[in-house]
Amino acid sequence: MDIGNETLETLGREPAPSVSVWKLGKRFGELQALDDVSLEFDSGCFHAILGENGAGKSTLVKCMLGFYTPTTGSVSVNRKEREIRTPREAHQAGLGMVYQHFTLVPSMTVAENLVLGLDPVPAFVSWRQQREAMAAFIEKTPFNIDIDRQVSTLAAGEKQKLEIIKQLYLGRRFIVLDEPTSVLTPAEADQILGLMRELTDSGVISVVLITHKLREVQRFAREVSVLRGGRYVGGGAVADYSMDALAELMVGRDRIPEAAPRTGAQRGGVVLSIRDLAVDSDRGVPAVRDVSLDVRAGEILGVAGVSGNGQRELVETLAGQRPRVSGEIMLNGESFRPRRQFLRKHGVYLLSEEPLHNSAVKTMSVADNLALRNFDEPELTTGGGYFVRRGAIRRQAERLIDDYGIRTQGAEARLDTLSGGNVQRTVLARELSGNVSLLIAQNPCFGLDLAAVAEIRNRIVAARNKGASVLLISEDLDEILELSDRIVVMFDGAVAYETDRETADVRTIGRYMASNQGLEVSATDQEA
Repeated sequence: MDIGNETLETLGREPAPSVSVWKLGKRFGELQALDDVSLEFDSGCFHAILGENGAGKSTLVKCMLGFYTPTTGSVSVNRKEREIRTPREAHQAGLGMVYQHFTLVPSMTVAENLVLGLDPVPAFVSWRQQREAMAAFIEKTPFNIDIDRQVSTLAAGEKQKLEIIKQLYLGRRFIVLDEPTSVLTPAEADQILGLMRELTDSGVISVVLITHKLREVQRFAREVSVLRGGRYVGGGAVADYSMDALAELMVGRDRIPEAAPRTGAQRGGVVLSIRDLAVDSDRGVPAVRDVSLDVRAGEILGVAGVSGNGQRELVETLAGQRPRVSGEIMLNGESFRPRRQFLRKHGVYLLSEEPLHNSAVKTMSVADNLALRNFDEPELTTGGGYFVRRGAIRRQAERLIDDYGIRTQGAEARLDTLSGGNVQRTVLARELSGNVSLLIAQNPCFGLDLAAVAEIRNRIVAARNKGASVLLISEDLDEILELSDRIVVMFDGAVAYETDRETADVRTIGRYMASNQGLEVSATDQEA
């Protein structure tokens, strides 16, 4: 298919928009979130923006797209300065954004979602006319989606394609992709970004990619810009940079620790044994279906899968937060009981995703959050256990803050004053400072910068090296492949595939993440 000619015919023969920002700055109170940034995004570009959390990436694109009004500087579209005060004005200029999380209405069809994006939404819809226009439009793009399908029946990759189709259908040909592959399988991610690269090569659209995946930048982007501390610190042609050079530019020299060595010690006995586990979702329908797993001492079992395939319900069951419908869970040969004392006895600790919302109390101090596991133990209590010793809690916190490099104004600072990486370090310090037998880690590095990711992964490997069992549930396949000794894939609430680290193949794993018929897909590919 000639993407350039057919798609340009559909969208119009005008070249894709170019955008430039000049000395752009944005201040929030005392915080200078963006400082004197000047960048050019040429027509037909595929331009990646890299940076740590808080580097200014989101602030930059929100100033370009009218979510924020810049404090200083200007934005130009097609070489003409333009004041963009609202997202609607950005849309009128041909600028749009595909967000990290889907903005579709699941109970509506593809066609209904496209109409819902119209600005303004018509009071009366001629569905015959709209459907004919949509079908003709989609037929001349590289995205093949049935407009009558309900969105809830689409796979993650199809939903992401629909988000892109929506932007194109609405006439937005300068598209910002915000972490667009975070919920996709590797094959879906490569397909989506490959199509976007082809569209930019043909001059159909201009793309700005915000991502933390350096592999995607090197494979698909042509240009890269790096922000640090709200300022532009470097960039240029992607071909001129190695992956290590980009990482160093993002975080600074010597800030990324080397990977922790993996010991070759023999794995021990089974610590966690799950047999035929069934768990319902919040809606009362099956979420976990007859799952059986064993995790041994001194190993990391990685659970891969696209979000929504039962991983969250599995973790909540093991944390004692969700009842099981049927099945058996054994810890060190003893039947599982969802009680605090039982979990403490068996050394079960948890690193949950979004810890500020799921495993910490944001209005409490760092010291109090660090004591949530052991505030009632003898070393932190007095009066027969009826009173806590504030001095002992503070001293424990100061020791853990130092040991885990938690950057905070002090032990008594509120947890919600810390950055995301330091909130995760706080939870990590609390969960790994005890006698860990089983560590359950759910997307432990989601949304964190490179330095924080490297440190947290090293701590997980160190726990494994000391003999702990680790159940790692992650939507980041690179993380699964880097850390795991064994890997299973969950699809539709069931275990669809299992492999050892030594024989793991990313394409095979990706197929099972997309379908529990992965072997059949693989066999078909081989015959072809």
